[in-house]
Amino acid sequence: RARAMKMKKNYGFARLMEILTPSAARVEPRCPVARQCGGCQLQNLPYAEQLLHKQRRAVSVLGELGHVENIIGMDEPAHYRNKVHAALAYDRAKNKTISGIYQPGSHRIVPVDECMIEDKLADEIIVDIRRMLPEFKIQVFDERGGSGWLRHILIRRGFATGEVMVVLVAVSPIFKLQKPFLKKLLEKHPEITTVVLNINDRFGPVILGTREKVIYGSGYIEDVLCGKRFRISSSSFYQINPVQTEKLYSAAIGLAGLTGNETVLDAYCGIGTIGLSASDKAKQ
Repeated sequence: RARAMKMKKNYGFARLMEILTPSAARVEPRCPVARQCGGCQLQNLPYAEQLLHKQRRAVSVLGELGHVENIIGMDEPAHYRNKVHAALAYDRAKNKTISGIYQPGSHRIVPVDECMIEDKLADEIIVDIRRMLPEFKIQVFDERGGSGWLRHILIRRGFATGEVMVVLVAVSPIFKLQKPFLKKLLEKHPEITTVVLNINDRFGPVILGTREKVIYGSGYIEDVLCGKRFRISSSSFYQINPVQTEKLYSAAIGLAGLTGNETVLDAYCGIGTIGLSASDKAKQ
């Protein structure tokens, strides 16, 4: 049991004020910014308890329709995200640039240098880019005043191939110190295989703009999933947890009972990972 305060602008959320009767399974979140960030909402439960909680939710929604199998959890449920996004802002109170995650229901950034679900290398690259900004006279974008240049940093990584993409989201295609910036970034992180400059000059919550130019490498990375090699651009829809994705696709393909005579239709397919993973077991 807990005491909570209803949020004024969003009735789907409440702010925890006091825990009256804690659950026997309750633990302290491992992440130091768990309460401010709000991204991982079950950190006050051990992972096994998180799976049980999700199992009960799934049964409550789907149990009347049929049997619900047990959830297949991760062996190592940390640092699994192969796509990492950081918003940027200038903290006037601390007189420094910060990078991190938007707090739920707000446009306020919670500073994060290392996230427990994000790829460690991606977090390191973001922190290094942020620290490089003053040296190359790069200012982060201020929506209130409309000044500055860099809005977001997006990192995509192929876990199977080791390829790394850096996407710099800026308000203008003019990158004054591009060559020396890239030289130093690649010296720090030679594992980076491509860098893309994405242009987003619109106001609003959308991260990527519709225009971009490749400033280093091919403009894409590749990764291997279920034995198939995929090409991934800055805006490609690609599952962020490849370990669990392979388990999910294998289960789905097995339950489909394909015999090799079927036509598989992969609607709303992104870059087609489900259909292509099933292709060896279907006729077409």
